[in-house]
Amino acid sequence: MPSALTAPAIDPTPIFEFFRGSYATELLTAAVAHFNVFGELSQHALTPSELGRTLGLVERPTVVLVTALRAFGLLSTDAQGRLRLTDLAREHLLPGGAFDVGDYIGLAANSPGVLEMVERLRTNRPAEHGAGVAFIYRDGVRSAMENEAAARHFTLALAGRARNVAPILAENIPLSDARVLVDVAGGSGIYSIALLQKNPHLRAIVLDRPEVLKVAQEMASSQGVVDRLSVVAGDMFRDPIPRADVILLSNVLHDWDVPECKTLIARSAAALNRSGRLLIHDVFLNDALDGPLPMALYSAALFTLTEGRLYSAAEYRTWLAEAGLEAGTPTRTLIHCGVLAARHV
Repeated sequence: MPSALTAPAIDPTPIFEFFRGSYATELLTAAVAHFNVFGELSQHALTPSELGRTLGLVERPTVVLVTALRAFGLLSTDAQGRLRLTDLAREHLLPGGAFDVGDYIGLAANSPGVLEMVERLRTNRPAEHGAGVAFIYRDGVRSAMENEAAARHFTLALAGRARNVAPILAENIPLSDARVLVDVAGGSGIYSIALLQKNPHLRAIVLDRPEVLKVAQEMASSQGVVDRLSVVAGDMFRDPIPRADVILLSNVLHDWDVPECKTLIARSAAALNRSGRLLIHDVFLNDALDGPLPMALYSAALFTLTEGRLYSAAEYRTWLAEAGLEAGTPTRTLIHCGVLAARHV
């Protein structure tokens, strides 16, 4: 295996966009054939919350659906923040219109993927497969991350993307002033490993579930940093987060709903040394929650698999401020990811 600092020669981002393209079909068909979104909005403009109540959806699925429809160019907002049909939607998606293509879209209404998306939207619950819910752990929820084989499979699957992104993260985040980094829910540890290889003075602690940490220990050994990377098994919502100069939340917060995101940010802020930094490494929606389209589709993917969705930098800044931290603007890494760094005010 190459060093964790070896970057790919070719940017793999298009592959991820192709892979997530099916969510466009599922969300559009759900909106047309199951929720009559365009018929509802043809009567009068509604705020997202009002539309959600009309459709029988709570906040998280409403945000995911509306973000996608805005990114598709089918909905826009007026000065009062109310949703309106765009010209494209009004001409082609109003039931009974002269150029309505809704029945054509409806041909996919009973496809398994569309029915699954409708179920996720209506229940606001992630899908369970085999050993349980993938990627997340919570008391009272059967989690694949507690099953050795499933945890290993999912952790290594996520490491495939992380190996591409980690070298860019390490290159773009200077840590010369840091001595201890804590990687919360760090999975395979590949981000910590790249940062350790880039910063020989640094030590790292990966906090995660016991079965996941077996993979992190193997990775640290194969990458020659096992003497500077330690692992701590725990529950990031309940167990102490070790004190650190830098705390990394890499592709973690998008797995959780707003209350859990606020909790993790507050707990991380409390564990930071006074001059330390909290790094949120994630994919960000536009502040207006209207795209970009690849991010809107990734948000839909997360919505079906986890208890979260993608968030905007503006949302994160609000929660960081509540925790006494101030953030700048994200620094891009790779595959749509970026780093939002925050410090104590």
